[in-house]
Amino acid sequence: MSDSLREQVYAFVRRVPAGRVVSYGTVAEACPPLTARQVGRLMAFAPDDVPWWRVVGADGTLRIRRRDPMLAQLQRAYLEAEGVPFDEAGRVQTALCQAGERAPAPNPDG
Repeated sequence: MSDSLREQVYAFVRRVPAGRVVSYGTVAEACPPLTARQVGRLMAFAPDDVPWWRVVGADGTLRIRRRDPMLAQLQRAYLEAEGVPFDEAGRVQTALCQAGERAPAPNPDG
């Protein structure tokens, strides 16, 4: 993966405001040709200035739990400190805090 694509992902995530979240898929749509899984890998190695905790599964799941349950607890603590709501199952209530940024529309002129 190129450094410019990696930086594009990190720049996108840096723009997610506190108290908001985006899904791995949303980041991937904004940074083609990446997939949600590739975005997840990049978040695992994000620099300190990238708010990795604001990237969650499309259903609000804290996907990092599969890699490290302690990181999921840290992610939840960061999100709760920013006022992000969770449901009874421990998922982010994305309908209440999804960031509005989306992938740009394709240019029909190429």
